[in-house]
Amino acid sequence: MVSLFTVNYKDPRPIYEQVKHGLRQMMLTGEIPAGGRLPSVRELAVQLAINPNTIQRAYRELEQEGSICSVPGKGSFAQDDETQHQVARMELFSQLEEVVEKLKETGLSTEEICARIQDGGVSR
Repeated sequence: MVSLFTVNYKDPRPIYEQVKHGLRQMMLTGEIPAGGRLPSVRELAVQLAINPNTIQRAYRELEQEGSICSVPGKGSFAQDDETQHQVARMELFSQLEEVVEKLKETGLSTEEICARIQDGGVSR
């Protein structure tokens, strides 16, 4: 059995999002290798002491985004490394878009934001 992540009840993210993030990190780091079987919904619910419906939602969303594939009667499996990296990049770009919008709301121009990114994001 793989060592698991924990759920933080003080984290503002919904629990299913934390589960998705934890599983995605385990796949990206190789703790769950490409093609490796994920714990069953029931196993993970017991280990994390959370509702199986929450785990099911996380698995369903991971499957919709292409991070895992489910095989009826066999379980859920991690997709290949390149798929994992593409999904991680998409998520990070989504977060970047949110941050850029917030920076624009503070009065920064697109050029200033791009210059900061090109400088490596070094604090000024």
